[in-house]
Amino acid sequence: MTKNANYDVVCIGNYTKDTIVTPAGVEYTDGGAVNYASHAIAGLGLKVAVVTHLSKEDSRVVDACKDVGIDCYPTFTEYSTLMKLEYPTVNPDIRTLTVEHTAGSIAPSELVGFNGIKSAVIGTSLRGEVGLDVIKTLKEKQVLLGADVQGFVRVLDGVNLGKQPWEEMEETLAYIDILKSDAVEAEFLTGESDIYKAARIFAEMGPEEVVLTHKDGLLILANGQYFEMEFYPEQLKGRSGRGDTCLGTYIAMRLTKPPEEAGIWAAALTSLKMEKQGPFTRTIDDVRDLIDRKYRQ
Repeated sequence: MTKNANYDVVCIGNYTKDTIVTPAGVEYTDGGAVNYASHAIAGLGLKVAVVTHLSKEDSRVVDACKDVGIDCYPTFTEYSTLMKLEYPTVNPDIRTLTVEHTAGSIAPSELVGFNGIKSAVIGTSLRGEVGLDVIKTLKEKQVLLGADVQGFVRVLDGVNLGKQPWEEMEETLAYIDILKSDAVEAEFLTGESDIYKAARIFAEMGPEEVVLTHKDGLLILANGQYFEMEFYPEQLKGRSGRGDTCLGTYIAMRLTKPPEEAGIWAAALTSLKMEKQGPFTRTIDDVRDLIDRKYRQ
């Protein structure tokens, strides 16, 4: 593998080994924003790479990426990021997060050699995993740059992962083209419970497009216009990775499609992913079928 391959998308962030607790019971799964996003992008037939950290004992994740055509550039660390996600109710937006170990920070040097890439997605689990130095390095490559606020607003306090004010928000968002947030994070960062107003506040800080997810679907603000799409999962068994899948799909489709159409693809593919734990494993034909049934009416 050579890093100068012409990737459509490069996903940057640490793998997480997840324990997921819901009213239905306990499950263990391979998580991490880059894991969810890259599998969604690969499922769309695009050329995608992952830059991540994880323990060698979890190298099966690298193999799983390779099996579906994802090029993986791992740095092996003492521990993988070990995360526990607890959902006390059926509302997927209400959850408690704890982290026993982390896999450390990704450095700008890990992006050396990536040339000719079209876009990049920063998908992290907590503050400090990817810093402003990495973001500036990516912008120097003149890529379409997307980021999820979760990796900047979440701060580790002991083993508890909670939201804290993000002092570098305005400085950071000046470099971001497409910003993703969920409704809870958006209210925390902007003070607005109205998702339309929250998206507008984010956009005023620099991002040209904002993707805001909530329990029923997503809101997109692009070129001053709002677009809304609902989620249509037949069953809700895979809430974890919802936003990561959505952002990865949206950025991948924005390479060739306008915002509203990219949003439809993101909503449809994410709906199918939420039907089971783990990354997206369905086919592009399944996504097209759902789009025809639910989004073309």
